Amino acid sequence: MTRHIAVVGAGVAGVGVADACRDTPVEVTLYDKASGISGRAATRRKHGCRYDHGANYIKPGEDAWVDDLLAELGSDGLADIELPVWTHDADGTIAEGRGDEGPKWTYTEGITQFAKRVRKRAGATVHTETRIESIAHEDDGEWTLTDTDGESHGPFDAVVLTPPAPQTADLLAATDWDDERLDRLHVAVDAVAFRTIRTVLLHYPFELERPWYALVDPDRAHPVGWLSREECKPGHVPDGQSLLVVQMAPDWSVERYDEPLDSAADVVAELVADLLDDARLTDPDWVDDQGWRYALPDSSIDAADARCAEDAGLFVAGDWVAGEGRVHLAFENGRTVGERILGHE
Repeated sequence: MTRHIAVVGAGVAGVGVADACRDTPVEVTLYDKASGISGRAATRRKHGCRYDHGANYIKPGEDAWVDDLLAELGSDGLADIELPVWTHDADGTIAEGRGDEGPKWTYTEGITQFAKRVRKRAGATVHTETRIESIAHEDDGEWTLTDTDGESHGPFDAVVLTPPAPQTADLLAATDWDDERLDRLHVAVDAVAFRTIRTVLLHYPFELERPWYALVDPDRAHPVGWLSREECKPGHVPDGQSLLVVQMAPDWSVERYDEPLDSAADVVAELVADLLDDARLTDPDWVDDQGWRYALPDSSIDAADARCAEDAGLFVAGDWVAGEGRVHLAFENGRTVGERILGHE
C-alpha cells in the first residue's frame, strides 16, 4: 500500500527525505514558499554571472559518501574550488589556511544543481510558491496542511518540517493537535537559536589576484564574516571580472537588514576595500544582495525532543537538527529522517 508523506521545505534536507524514499511504496510531496527549490543552497544569475549567494559549496565531511553521492548524481558540471580558504581577524589581519582544507564541491551552473538533481532522481512532486500556514492531525491519525490561500493539502501519513527552527516553531504553534508531544516538540524547536546574515554581492570589471578563494572570520569579530571570490568557480564569472560574495556578521546584518541596497553596499565596499587593502574595491560597477533572516543555526535540538512525535507521524529535519550549518549535514539528516519514516508503519 502506498504511503503519502508531506515535506514542508524543498531545501537540501527536504530533498534528502525524498531521496531516502525513492524506489519505495512511499510518495513524497514537497512544499516550498519560494519559486524554486534548494533553500539556502541557492544560485542567482545577473549580468552574465552565476553566483551562490547562500551556501557556497559542499564539503565531503568525514566520510566518503558525499563524493560517492555526487558521482551518482552525475559528474557533468561538477567542480572543485581549488584555491584555499584563509582567515581574517577583527583587525583585518589575513592569515594563511584554517586547517580543514579538502574538496569544496559546486557546479558550473551553481550549487542549486545539487537539490535539483536529487529531486529529479527521487521523483518527488514539488509545489513551489506554496506557503504552508498550518497543520492539523485528523481523528483518523492522518495529517493535513493548509496554505496561505486557504487551500487544503492531504491527507498524509506523515509530515516532515524542514524550515529553519524559528519558522518550524511557528508552524508547530499553528498545529491543530491536542497532544503533549506537540508542546514538547514546540518548546524544544523554539529554543534553537539562529543567526541572521545579509549577503552583499560586489561586481568589478577587473579580476583580483589573490592566493585564496575565500576569507572567513572564525571569531565573528569583524563586520565581514565571510568574503569569497565567485570567479574561482568554473563557469560562474566571465574572464577578467570579479564578483565578491560578502556575508556580513550577524550583528551588522541585524542592524542593517532593511537598509536600502545602495547605501548598504557602499558601506560593505568600504569595509572590503580596507580588508583587502585595495582602494579600487570601493567602487563596484553593480551590486546585489540577499537577506537570510534565519541563515545558520547557533545551537541544535536535543535528539530525543526532535523525535518525540515521530510515532504520530510528525518529523523535523535540517541542519539545526544535525547541529551544524553544513549542506552535507542537512542532506544527511533529511535522508536519515526519511529512512526512519520507512521504518514506521
